[in-house]
Amino acid sequence: MGGMVASVAATLLVVLGVASVATAQLETCNGDLPPVLAANYSGLACQPVWNNFVLRYHQDKNNVLRIVLSTMYSTGWVGMGFSRDGLMIGSSAMVGWIGKKGLPHIRQFALRGKSSSKVVVDRGFLVSNDHDHTVVVQQAKIYLAFQLRFSYRLTHQHIIMAFGNSIPVKNKLTRHQDKTSFTFDFTTGRASVDGSFPYGLRRAHGALNVFAWGVLMPIGAILARYFRRMDPLWFYLHVGVQFVGFIIGLAGVVAGVALYNKIQADIPAHRGLGIFVLFLGILQILAFFLRPNADSKYRKYWNWYHHWAGRLALFFAAVNIVLGIHVGGADNSWKIGYGFNLAVILVAVIALEFMLWTRWSKNSTSTPTY
Repeated sequence: MGGMVASVAATLLVVLGVASVATAQLETCNGDLPPVLAANYSGLACQPVWNNFVLRYHQDKNNVLRIVLSTMYSTGWVGMGFSRDGLMIGSSAMVGWIGKKGLPHIRQFALRGKSSSKVVVDRGFLVSNDHDHTVVVQQAKIYLAFQLRFSYRLTHQHIIMAFGNSIPVKNKLTRHQDKTSFTFDFTTGRASVDGSFPYGLRRAHGALNVFAWGVLMPIGAILARYFRRMDPLWFYLHVGVQFVGFIIGLAGVVAGVALYNKIQADIPAHRGLGIFVLFLGILQILAFFLRPNADSKYRKYWNWYHHWAGRLALFFAAVNIVLGIHVGGADNSWKIGYGFNLAVILVAVIALEFMLWTRWSKNSTSTPTY
């Protein structure tokens, strides 16, 4: 019996110990700021936002935002980014760390891409004074304190938070170990964690349009130009592939509109090209219903309109896919995948075009119209 009691007591002590450690590691708003920050950063509103990250903030009548970001810390870097559209690329971040010699560092970085070379120190759209920045480590917690001036009163703001385990060398940030993004309301203190950023919707928008405009539509065009000797099979394949491609592309456009409504991304070039390509695609669908007979005097004008509208649609679709992959911050798998697809299509077109011109030169007969 005594042994059982001892075992139960030992188990309870372990459970209580683990609970106390977990409680100690959970950052809350109950703790006081380090004394060195008390003078300039007292009286801030406080809100736990992510994992052990706690955000303290105050915005005065001159639109100066005082921030203290704190979390558990042993080594590496901690950052808070401000984004105009919820995306990492194009945002600016305040990043702090303790260097290998024990000196504190806090710098602004412009996040122009996902590679280390695209994360540029001392660049960005945040307006501040360097002497207002402070980094303090106390009781295994790091505190990033900084002040930013905005030209307007900040309300709902896209925020990005991240941390990495490696100490930056020569102001080069290593890849983050973890990150999150959310929208923070600086008037109410409410954070909607992304969750609210629709990564799945962005992925669907890209995948649908790449498959439609980058794969199916070029195949349909290849069938129409290089396989017309397989009459009338080429025609039905051409119409069927292009129609399926248009429907899938239209679904991609719908996903893009839904994505824009959620994040209000300010990417006018991508959006404008998308609308133009969709317009050309609609013209191609109309061309099927407006197709005159082969012996009609209007047939050559229809051919001219159909051929060039299709070529323009494919060209600008390819440009917009590349632009979308870039501004969407897609990883290398998207770039390599679409680059390989584009290379295969171009090689196939060059080979088929050479074969077509060789055949034309031998029989010098005109190709049938369609």
